[in-house]
Amino acid sequence: MPTLIRTLATLSRPTKIALQVSLDATLVMLSFIGAMLLRLESAAFLGKAEVWSALVIAVVAAILAFRWLGLYRALVRFITGRILITVGKAALIAAVALHLAGLALDAGLPRSVPVIFAVFVFLSVGGLRFIVRTFFRNPDTLSKRPVIIYGAGESGLQLLNALFHGRDYAPVALVDDDPHLQNLTVGGLTVFSPDRLPRLVRETGAQVILLAIPSLGRVRRREIVHALEDLHLEIKTIPGMSDIISGRARISELRTVSAEDLLGRDPVAPDPDLLGRNIAGRVVMVSGAGGSIGSELCRQILSQKPLALVLYEVSEYALYTIEAELSATAKRLGHDTRIVPVLGSVQHRRRIEAAIRAFGVQTIYHAAAYKHVPLVEENVIEGIRNNVFGTLAIARAARKLDVENFILISTDKAVRPTNVMGATKRIAELICQAHARDGSATVFSMVRFGNVLGSSGSVIPRFRAQIENGGPVTVTHREITRYFMTIPEAAQLVIQAGALGQGGDVFVLDMGEPVKIMDLAFSMIKLHGLTPYLVDHPDQLCPDQGDIPVCVTGLRKGEKLFEELLIGNNPAQTRHPRIMTASEVSVPLPALMSILDRLLVACRKVDLPTIMAILHELPIDYAPLSQEISDLLWCAETDSAEDHAAWPDIAVGAGARA
Repeated sequence: MPTLIRTLATLSRPTKIALQVSLDATLVMLSFIGAMLLRLESAAFLGKAEVWSALVIAVVAAILAFRWLGLYRALVRFITGRILITVGKAALIAAVALHLAGLALDAGLPRSVPVIFAVFVFLSVGGLRFIVRTFFRNPDTLSKRPVIIYGAGESGLQLLNALFHGRDYAPVALVDDDPHLQNLTVGGLTVFSPDRLPRLVRETGAQVILLAIPSLGRVRRREIVHALEDLHLEIKTIPGMSDIISGRARISELRTVSAEDLLGRDPVAPDPDLLGRNIAGRVVMVSGAGGSIGSELCRQILSQKPLALVLYEVSEYALYTIEAELSATAKRLGHDTRIVPVLGSVQHRRRIEAAIRAFGVQTIYHAAAYKHVPLVEENVIEGIRNNVFGTLAIARAARKLDVENFILISTDKAVRPTNVMGATKRIAELICQAHARDGSATVFSMVRFGNVLGSSGSVIPRFRAQIENGGPVTVTHREITRYFMTIPEAAQLVIQAGALGQGGDVFVLDMGEPVKIMDLAFSMIKLHGLTPYLVDHPDQLCPDQGDIPVCVTGLRKGEKLFEELLIGNNPAQTRHPRIMTASEVSVPLPALMSILDRLLVACRKVDLPTIMAILHELPIDYAPLSQEISDLLWCAETDSAEDHAAWPDIAVGAGARA
């Protein structure tokens, strides 16, 4: 049978139509003979020429009706229940033709025969097509991958029909949590309970599970996926309901379930007043506008209809990309917001002042920063110049030009930092706090949060790439944990937190529960339908133990096992359930500037020991995991490791570079 179906599938379209016409004509004839036999219980009518003449007229009428109503334009493998309406209309036309022909030819047909004939035509012609469709849709016939659809609601039915029309997947069963749907038939497939999944996989040979539950909350989705992980099947999902409704995606656009789907939380409805308070009808600037957080901030800011949105970015390509996207979005939504791309570094004070003055900036979101811990650890001076003195430059410009609101995007790594990047971000917080407490008309506030899902350099894209390359997946420590938040949620909370600022506030976002990175690595591998296993060395392979090896490589430079969000233990709740405010140590502006002046001199001299000593001097609880300086240029230019192995043994200023 599979060979026959494949042969039929390769026939030309005219040949297929001719075959259908022949079969339909035969079925119409058999339907008439069956109706007569059922009614008369005798075959004597077969000897009457008038009966055969009436039958020929009925057959011709049926074939013409089928053609006129479009039956032969439909592809059999893609037909739905609507085709039965066409068959029913044609059967009725054929029955009327048979009745009139019988009367005209005096064939002596019983009055009930046309009715029985119409029923037989409907059942035989329509039934044949659905039987053939079943064979065409059989995965063994067309080399489609057998799949089980999780979700038998409206979305599941739409996906089922879309897959029947596609070339990649063949649905073999439906699964749903709703007991009212279980054991029913939807789209020709039986709906089973989720606890039947292991048996269904064995019986059907399913290789993929498709989640057709776009409106399901993240918590419930996470529970379902975790329950499916041990089946070792690839798990894919349809787009979210918001993307389907907005037209950004179609229900048939499947993608692999990602870690982002599992780690994100169900969002809290935003406060419209907070979202628009510092943005609507105002001129807003975002520094680092092309970055992961900066670009999402721009998207959400644009939705609040600012008067103008100034994109300040040092990367030409990143600036080009986000400007093109936002301009297209503004045009599509009919917003008259002016999109202003400005190429420049936050370290260039005069250019920042010129941009603020030229466009009359009223609100600044400062997201520009070097954030990758190992890179900043190996490029200390550039990290300090950008994160510390870049923040100082834009904060001074904002205060000088009376910008109304200045919001610093900070990080959980600023809390008791063990790396230079975290230290620089804590100093950036001190700069904003100092300006706020120095009588500034600008309202300075800081928003501190952890990792965002899908950002550049995030662990998740790295794991995904390693899995796609066949492994190994590398984890720095068995017990390492991190907080995660989706980029849209983080950006939305940053905007709302900034609107709550009174001056000098340190806002801390509720990041939820920390995630164990080792568990994350195992889950991501299982989501690809693969089996993970632990190895001691990246080059060690044991195919008999699983598909993807996981190796612990050791903590990277400056990396913590556990991240924190608060320095003290006195957070206060705000009007938003996921935004807290913390009371942190600050330094008066004159005292801070005195220290930063010395830090700038040390940077200009490339005096790493002095830089490290100043970081220890500042009240930021800097506690590096190693006393060795990791800066690549410093290490390359130093003749002897003993000259810089331990900072306490070196006097401040020693070893300075000219």
